[in-house]
Formats: sequence, structure tokens, C-alpha cells
Amino acid sequence: MHAPTIDIATRVYNHNWKIDPIVRSLIDTDFYKLLMCQFVWRNSPQIQVTYQLVNRSPSVRLAEMIDEVELREQLDHVRTLRLSRGESTWLRGNTFYGIRQMFRPDFMAWFETLQLPDFQLEKRNGQIELTFEGSWPEVMLWEIPALAVITELRSRAALRQLGRFRLQVLYARAMSRVWDKISRLSKLDELQVADFGTRRRHSYLWQDWCVQAMHEGLGGKFVGTSNCQIAMRREVEAIGTNAHELPMVYAALADNDEDLLNAPYDLLKKWQNEHRGNLRVILSDTFGTPEFLRKAPDWLASWTGIRVDSGDAAKMGELALKWWKSKGEDPKEKLLIFSDGLDVESMENLHTRFRERVRVSFGWGTFLTNDFRHLADNDALAPFSLVCKVTEANGQPTVKLSDNPRKALGPEISVKRYRKVFGTVAQTEQELIV
Repeated sequence: MHAPTIDIATRVYNHNWKIDPIVRSLIDTDFYKLLMCQFVWRNSPQIQVTYQLVNRSPSVRLAEMIDEVELREQLDHVRTLRLSRGESTWLRGNTFYGIRQMFRPDFMAWFETLQLPDFQLEKRNGQIELTFEGSWPEVMLWEIPALAVITELRSRAALRQLGRFRLQVLYARAMSRVWDKISRLSKLDELQVADFGTRRRHSYLWQDWCVQAMHEGLGGKFVGTSNCQIAMRREVEAIGTNAHELPMVYAALADNDEDLLNAPYDLLKKWQNEHRGNLRVILSDTFGTPEFLRKAPDWLASWTGIRVDSGDAAKMGELALKWWKSKGEDPKEKLLIFSDGLDVESMENLHTRFRERVRVSFGWGTFLTNDFRHLADNDALAPFSLVCKVTEANGQPTVKLSDNPRKALGPEISVKRYRKVFGTVAQTEQELIV
């Protein structure tokens, strides 16, 4: 933890230069993005995709808050970034999840020369329409920096009118809030929690501060961060495996309904082979967890764990335990990772409910790195739900059903087809905050 801590309030107050880059590194991204990028580059580099920004909180009118010129400057700056020698050395030589040379030389040679593709930006009906098109391995790396840029520009806009002392008080209160949460979590026996807060963080500096606070306040209960650059700078573990875009794209390219139904499992077989049996955590909710587990092949039950990322977390956790038992597996040897909209109370409840029956871990996101609720006038810094998702693959629409129908994505006719193919049962809507 050698890098110094910055006085964030003073840094924000003194922000008066033309462009203060929000994203300063290609590895200021989530670890799972790089793992998936290598997988895609090695297995499906020819697939052409479209990614689009989706604001799931339409009352937050981003186009009225964020200056278009400033946004273009930030996105243009991201396109100038290249891996530094130190970053390349870290990725090539570090041990991740106990594995040496996780990132292979041929992939690293490609990554070291990568320039992110261009973008399309428009404003419409108070919202920002941001689109990225091109080859899958290149375009997929836009997701995290695009979200980080927009959420931090929104933060900057809200803070711009505050004087030095208001800023100092604001950040003092926010720091106290984070520390109070950490103090509560420190009381949980056998806790495992990681920072998953890159995509909707208040700012890079704030996420970095939160990681340092977690490291000091939780000790060994803090298992790492999803952010590669912070993991490198702060000498903590980089955490992550894979995400929804893999099954979304492979399902979109299925030739018929039978291939569509099998696409999630075929993908996971490829993932298992790619990583020689490592990184075996199932993200089950892309097309519905109950449906996924009901049809899952027996070999998947031997995987390390399941990540719960939508729906009723306790219900989905119970479903996972029941599935493992039905396959003759001991849930106490398995891992449940909860990662959907978590805050202290929900983690306390889930930890109490499951910790004696299964290994439990938490990926703590927005309410760690962007909880400024009620700390600014008009609640202008309250978190909201913003995503950047793949919407087309080789011209075919992609779909995400989720365990929360409010998170469903895709054209209505395609969503209807997927629900029929996967046999989606009645779903209960959950409040969509982040």
C-alpha cells in the first residue's frame, strides 16, 4: 500500500485545468473484463458487436447535467491510452488466483498495442446516447471506462458550485459513513468482501480511498478489488471471473431454439477448458437462475461456486444450495458470491443466514464507492442505475432476462422468444436502485 493518499476535497476544489482525465489507464477497469477479453480474443475475435449506454433511472437526465464537449474530451482521452511498461509487467508476471501467467503472451502482445475504437455520441430527450461498434475484443473494453467517465462527470457537475469548506464537510461526512459501514462489517466472523465498485463509482480517487479504508478496517476479511489499476497500486488481490455479456453474445448467435437453450452451458464448457479448470464461478442469472439450474448438466455442479447478481438474493441462495444437494455436492464446500446492490444491512442478513451452510463472499459495489445519499443539495449525488450492455452480435439482437424483470434487456419480441425457450417462470420485480 505504498501510493500516497490524496486530500480529495482539496483536489476537487482545485480542479480548474482544461481536462482532468477521469480514466488514466487501460487497466482502470474490472479484472473480469480482461479475463473475458482474453477469452474472446482467443476464441471469437471475428464477432462484430454493438454496445450501448442504458440509463435505467430515466429521471436522472444525464444530458442536462453533463457538458457534451467535456464528455467528448474524456472519451477521446481514453482512446489515447496504451498499457505502460509497468502495467504490462504486472499483468504478464503477477500471480492471480494462484495462477502464474494468467494472461498469455500472444494476448498481451495484442493488448499492448490496442487502441479502443471510436464512439458515437448524441443527446436525445435529456439522455446521453453512447454507442460503440466493432470487433468484440476491442469494443468490450469500452464498457467500464464509459460508465466511469459518465458517473464521475455527473459527480463533478454536482460538486462544481461548492466552496472549499462545503467540499471538506461533504467528504468528511462521506468518509465517516464508509468507515461506519466498515466498522459494522468488521464484527462479522469469517467475512469475505471485495470492492466491486468501479463501474458506478463517485470518482477514481474515491474508489481508491474506499479500498484503502477497507484494507485497514477489515484486514484479512477484505479479499481484494475488481479494479486492476487499484489492485496493482495498492498491492491487493484483483478479483473477478466473467459476466453476462458472454452468454448474451453466444446465445444471440445460436442457429435455432435448441442451440439457444444449450448456449449458456456450451459457453461454460469453453470457459472451463480455457482456464484449465480454474475460475469456475457460475453467473447463473443471464436467462434466469431457476431455469439455468433446472437444465444444468451434472458436470457444472462440481464448479467452485455461484454468483448471485439479481432477484431476491436469499431466495436465489437457497435455490443454489438445494441444487448442489440434489447433485450430491456438499454446499459447505461451495462458494456463494452475492453482488447485487449490496449494503451493510443486506450483507449482515445474508451472512447470518448462509455462513454456516456455505462459504459466503460479497462483491460490494455502488453503496461502497458512491454512497453520497442526502449529503448534497437536492440529493444530486445519489446513486442511480446506469449500464453499458452489448445489444447486437453479428447483427443479431442480444437479450438478458435476469432474475429481476426490471433488468431485462433486448427487443420485446426477442425477450418473449427467450422466455419461451428457457421456460421462464413467474418472476418478482425487485426495486431497481443501482
